[in-house]
Amino acid sequence: MKNNNWYPWVVVGLLWVVALLNYMDRQMLSTMQEAMKIDISELNKAEAFGALMAVFLWIYGFMSPISGMIADRLNRKWLIVGSLFVWSTVTYLMGYADSFQELYWLRALMGISEALYIPSALSLIADWHQGKSRSLAIGIHMTGLYVGQAVGGFGATIAATFSWHSTFHWFGIIGIAYSLILMFALRENPAHNIKKTNIPINNTEKKISLFSGLSVLFSTWAFWIILFYFAAPSLPGWATKNWLPTLFSETLNIPMSEAGPISTITIAVSSFIGVIVGGILSDRWVQKNIRGRVYTGAIGLGMTIPALMLLGFGESFMAVVGAGLLFGIGFGIFDANNMPILCQFISAKYRGTAYGIMNMTGVFASAAVTEQLGKWTDGGNLGIGFALLSIVVLAALLLQVYFLRPKTDNME
Repeated sequence: MKNNNWYPWVVVGLLWVVALLNYMDRQMLSTMQEAMKIDISELNKAEAFGALMAVFLWIYGFMSPISGMIADRLNRKWLIVGSLFVWSTVTYLMGYADSFQELYWLRALMGISEALYIPSALSLIADWHQGKSRSLAIGIHMTGLYVGQAVGGFGATIAATFSWHSTFHWFGIIGIAYSLILMFALRENPAHNIKKTNIPINNTEKKISLFSGLSVLFSTWAFWIILFYFAAPSLPGWATKNWLPTLFSETLNIPMSEAGPISTITIAVSSFIGVIVGGILSDRWVQKNIRGRVYTGAIGLGMTIPALMLLGFGESFMAVVGAGLLFGIGFGIFDANNMPILCQFISAKYRGTAYGIMNMTGVFASAAVTEQLGKWTDGGNLGIGFALLSIVVLAALLLQVYFLRPKTDNME
């Protein structure tokens, strides 16, 4: 099967489900706060809940570059399978937690296991898809993240019907079962296996090989621009994942069981549209203009700026939901082109490491803003916090358009 022309799209389909599970398992906690705080009293404070969400981000960020370096050197199939199995088991165990400390450490362990996925998955897809299908393939995979975010938004609804314990249990079981299916269906790209077998075997050369990627990346000036370009929009990106249900609930004066699905579906559906449009537009534009991917990403970022302002100051249902739709489309266009833009400046053997470093930078910044938004929520200023994030995005947009000038679509 792996030798057929359509297998690269099979890889996208298989990993789409993993991406869904990845975001579903991390997202549903943000919507089940109301149900869980009945049994775990510490969750009654927004600042404590923010700390619970932030520990995942800190661990996830710290592990991301390490995961990227591992992905550049080992079989990515088994990294993906192992990562899915572990975080699904953690999700299952969260259903047995009866204290804030247990939730805190399980959330930290989830950060370790989920960090192994994204660098491996995106570099694997980029290897299977080159040229005219890369942005679309990456974009389709990213829709799995958005659908997972939307399904996770129903965590509060399912918990209200059954219990938050059962919700964690069943979502964990689904992931464990799918990891077994993935063991037989997913294949590593043959080119990656060839590169791996050519790695020198003596200890001295291994150490040089391990850190040479970091040296190459940080000596490439374009990578520094890409790093900031990726990290700045991650601030509102993670803010919407962790705090948009709360913003919708407070602004629209509706219970979290309704605000969770509305907010996550709004972002998921619009982001789904954004990545498909952004993927197709980028793949076609780059055939006529080598900066087509850069311009496409810039269009997406530009759309998120007024959306954040409207999320911050909008008061009606139409204003808030409309802002969510605009943000989702723009962020989806941006999201579909991160790895393809990276491929224009960084060779295949360093892309896992590069994306891991990008993830770390974005997540660390997002962990800080997640905790800050928790404090602003307690002070009644969550909307203002969302609006202020538009300033950082504007800076990233200007740097991207001015400095990123690729000479090829696939750096060797």
